[in-house]
Amino acid sequence: MVTKDLAFLQTWSIPQFKANYGVQNIEIKKNGATGKCFFVYGTETGACSKKVVTGEVTAPVISQVCVSSTGDVFYLLHQQGEGGKATTLAVL
Repeated sequence: MVTKDLAFLQTWSIPQFKANYGVQNIEIKKNGATGKCFFVYGTETGACSKKVVTGEVTAPVISQVCVSSTGDVFYLLHQQGEGGKATTLAVL
């Protein structure tokens, strides 16, 4: 699912996000069947932008985003400054 109507609600650095959720690690995983990437923190998951898949993330951040058309809210790992131009690979 590719969505372009994202509203960025709040953004954290990786260390801030880890501290907020009390996790030591954030793992980026790839679904072998779909090729889509997602991240795991503790027992929860979040979506990754297309730049994560292509290896273009050099300054990662995590944002809480809302799909304007549906109201779905989720976390998105993306390149700092990517803002509203992020491509959602999946809503988890």
